[in-house]
Amino acid sequence: MAETNFVDYVKIFCRSGKGGRGSAHFRREKYIPKGGPDGGDGGDGGSVILRGNRNYWTLLHLRYQRHIFAGHGEPGGGAQRSGKKGESRIIDVPCGTVAYDAHTGEFLCDITDDGQEVTLLKGGRGGLGNQHFKTATNQAPRYAQPGEPHEERWVILELKLLADVGLVGFPNAGKSTLLSVVSAAKPKIDNYPFTTLEPNLGIVEYREGKSFVMADIPGIIEGASEGRGLGLRFLRHIERNSLLLFVIPADSKDIKEEYYILLNELKKYNPEMLDKSHILAISKSDMLDEELMDAITEELPDLPYVFISSVTGFGIQHLKDVLWRELNSENYIPITVSRESLVHRNLDISQLEFEPEEDFEDEDDDDMFYDEDDF
Repeated sequence: MAETNFVDYVKIFCRSGKGGRGSAHFRREKYIPKGGPDGGDGGDGGSVILRGNRNYWTLLHLRYQRHIFAGHGEPGGGAQRSGKKGESRIIDVPCGTVAYDAHTGEFLCDITDDGQEVTLLKGGRGGLGNQHFKTATNQAPRYAQPGEPHEERWVILELKLLADVGLVGFPNAGKSTLLSVVSAAKPKIDNYPFTTLEPNLGIVEYREGKSFVMADIPGIIEGASEGRGLGLRFLRHIERNSLLLFVIPADSKDIKEEYYILLNELKKYNPEMLDKSHILAISKSDMLDEELMDAITEELPDLPYVFISSVTGFGIQHLKDVLWRELNSENYIPITVSRESLVHRNLDISQLEFEPEEDFEDEDDDDMFYDEDDF
């Protein structure tokens, strides 16, 4: 089986750099007796940093780079020369990446913005040279500080796709076809269950140059929250979608029941997903006449709905209008797109039925010293 290009979970070992030791050096020059201490400080160790990068959409580049080490700081020298700092390692990850400690499960950080940087492991501080320990009663200190040790840990990076609209539905509901019609995305489309084995993102162009991001999440089945089908692998991607578009085909035996099964799986995985705005798209509606549409409408759950056909384009523009309106509303506003508004495909958004809007640690020095005789 061909290897997927989409990777949303990796486990990596990270280690920061240790600090360089300070120098216990004395100035020794001709004609300058008792020059005194002039040992320089050690360089700080490099840190390991996570950085959001909008040019990445997968963690594939980290699959074969499991060990990431920052550089160590160099020791200080005489004549108050400081050691070179260790090189930090920056790990570029897609926006939407969450980091956890692999052993404790502790949440470390959440990268949501392009250019956002979070220090995973801080490099050790360089030790102070003996020039810092000269006093009136101790004018020739023969000791300096060692550098602070490095930090290391196993880290789990988990990607949760960031999108404005997430497509939710059973396998073969028409999600991939819809995404391919409204955007330039080219997801795999075929007539068998679980055709889509990885999430797909597409930019949906709207009126007057506006756009929003839509994500096609691989099919969910009953029991997915317990590991059935594709299991939990893709449910996490739905968490980061502002709005959930439930796609259920018109030839479904019971549209309302399918909707509640999908809703129940989301609730079991994360109850907070029920707080998102939900819209229902009844796909494959080109096979329906007005009488069937009326019959289906009477059995639909109580939420905004749109009849669409990705093959003929029926209802697609109206679906975009509804999604855009919902994405840009300050509060959730119930939206109803009826069969009558879809029969006349040239109606503009002003003819859709909307409810009126309301006004709305640094540690102290470890007191660890070493004598110049030790090196």
